[in-house]
Formats: sequence, structure tokens, C-alpha cells
Amino acid sequence: MRILVVNVNTTESMTAGIAEQARRFAAPGTEIVPLTPRFGAESVEGNFESYLAAVAVMDQVVNYPGEFDAVVQAGYGEHGREGLQELVDVPVVDITEAAASTAMYLGHKYSVVTTLDRTVPLIEDRLKLAGLDARCASVRASGLAVLELEADPERAIASIVDEAELAVIEDRAEVIVLGCGGMSGLDEEIRRRAGVPVVDGVAAAVVQAESLVRLGLTTSKVRTYAAPRRKKMTGWPLAAV
Repeated sequence: MRILVVNVNTTESMTAGIAEQARRFAAPGTEIVPLTPRFGAESVEGNFESYLAAVAVMDQVVNYPGEFDAVVQAGYGEHGREGLQELVDVPVVDITEAAASTAMYLGHKYSVVTTLDRTVPLIEDRLKLAGLDARCASVRASGLAVLELEADPERAIASIVDEAELAVIEDRAEVIVLGCGGMSGLDEEIRRRAGVPVVDGVAAAVVQAESLVRLGLTTSKVRTYAAPRRKKMTGWPLAAV
């Protein structure tokens, strides 16, 4: 089985960290292929960058030269999953939905701890669109920019744990979801310090993608995610569609 794991930003070191986490949880025999967009922002922290990343991720997947069995979109709260589902005939799993749905197996309510406060509304909107908001106790911001997660992991863990503890005490959350692909690999230490289950989106998405492939299931193409109609595409990378 081959799974494309696509970072939403252009920071190669973050792609490598995401790939490491994906391989850690992938089953034997699953090949993880990490992809970095060829254009876009070095970190995605707002609507403009998120919409740009959506096109960049679709560009990477459409132009991947080999065969693959599933796609993981490794950006928390980002746009684009629906477009990918139209473009490919294999399962597409977004880490936002994978992490939230996994958390709901583990407790009555979950909270998301993300990066900057400006990203909170984006995450809230994506959870609502996916129908996963009813059991979300809160979305909390650690106050760290995406690139700071990589630059100072210990500070990142401390900030995330602080918000996780407040989510448990004040918001009555029972599970914590890490709300950024750049937080991959921090889950075990945060779980140890916070004392509650902590779900990493990349790990959850890879396992869910594997399960869908093994079940022989993929996206329905009868209506919402039918393949794009054939038409002239002018001057943008998706002209290859």
C-alpha cells in the first residue's frame, strides 16, 4: 500500500517530521510518500494561505507520477480536501477530521489545541462543516506560530500542555487533539504531562487511510465528489486534470 502524505506548507523540514510520524504509525508494508508543495507559504496560518495551499496540494497529487492507494492532507483546519476527493479515485483523509473523529471514541468531549489565535475560527468552521463540532468542547490557541513549533519544541510542548490543562479543567474536555501538522511527534510527551489521551492528526489519518484501503472503500462519485467536468483550464497547474 502506498499513501501520499502531503504537507500544506513549503517547509521541507516540517514535511520530514510529518513523514516520520506517519511512518511510525503505518502498518508493515505501507509505503509513506511525503510531498511538499512546489509553491505556497512557508507556514499556513490564515485563509489566504490556506486557499493557496489547497491548490498547491491538489497540484502535487495530480502531478505525482506513480500509483498510490490513498492521500492524507496534513494540514489542520485547511481547505482543499473536497477538491482532492473530486480529483482522485482513492480515499482522501484530512488530519482535521481524522483526529476529531478518533478523539470521539476516547471521551465524551474533545478540545483542539492549535497555534495562533487567528487560526481558531478556521478550525471551528472546518469541524462544523464536517459535522464534528457538537462534541468539541473548545479550540484553544497556544500562541505559537507554526515555525516556532520546530524552532523550540520544549517551549511548544509547555505551551500546548498549559492550554490542554485549561481545556480539561475549564472546558471539561476529556481528550486533546493536536491542531497542527507541525505538532506531529509531540503527542507522547504532551499525553504524559497532561494526563489525558492526546490525538495526533497525522497518525490518526494514516491509520484511517489504511483501514479504508483494506476495506476496499473510497469516496462516492455519484454526486458531491464526482470527477470535475472536462473543460478548458487556463494558466494554472491543475491544467493537467
